[in-house]
Amino acid sequence: MTPDPPHHTDRPLLTQSWLDLAFLHWPADPATVAPLLPAGTVPDTHEGLTYVGLVAFRMHRVGWFRLPGVPYLGSFPETNVRLYSVDGQGRRGVVFRSLDASRLIPVAAARSTFRLPYLWSRMSVRRDGDILTYTSTRRWPGPRGAHSALTIRVGDPVAEPTALEHFLTARWALHSEFHGRLLYLPNTHPRWPLHRAELLACEEDLIAAAGLPAPVGAPASVLYSPGVPVRFARPPRRRRENP
Repeated sequence: MTPDPPHHTDRPLLTQSWLDLAFLHWPADPATVAPLLPAGTVPDTHEGLTYVGLVAFRMHRVGWFRLPGVPYLGSFPETNVRLYSVDGQGRRGVVFRSLDASRLIPVAAARSTFRLPYLWSRMSVRRDGDILTYTSTRRWPGPRGAHSALTIRVGDPVAEPTALEHFLTARWALHSEFHGRLLYLPNTHPRWPLHRAELLACEEDLIAAAGLPAPVGAPASVLYSPGVPVRFARPPRRRRENP
């Protein structure tokens, strides 16, 4: 794992910012996670375990290519359930099991263009000093009513992330199934500014709705970041096979 991206995005496909992120993670058995990953990938592990992430944040000004980000339709709360993968070329990534967002048009566009499991939800992100509350209630396509309500208190900056914290946050691509093939979509952004965080409240069933066992007990890791600007590159061209 590297805290800085291993590639460049000189000609971005998408630009956006991720702001006010809460990272919650629970350990999981790789054998449980493996059937939920795209063909061509296996669970990425740290010391024999993989992890299920619940990540809530504010998406800000999504834009295509080098065009300015859209202020209204491109800015919205999002909460995703994610897993960690590695493909046959050794490329690490994130696999999204669900991505709840509060703008219907971006949800429909992401579902149709990239076949990502975006879902339209009623959402909010509220801040009161060092306390942030993220809420989400699903509207469409379902399961309708799946929800989360998270409250964290932001703590001190992380001077040097642990190996596990790098593993959970320094992910430079996503893996997804796209028309029967494995899609690898790389991204770049500055090194994460991370803070310790205390979980004050957590009520959610998004993880179970995403086809995973409901988490038991407190998360193994709770982190906060004020955010980063992000660029997604075009998918790498497929290599031609010799006749």
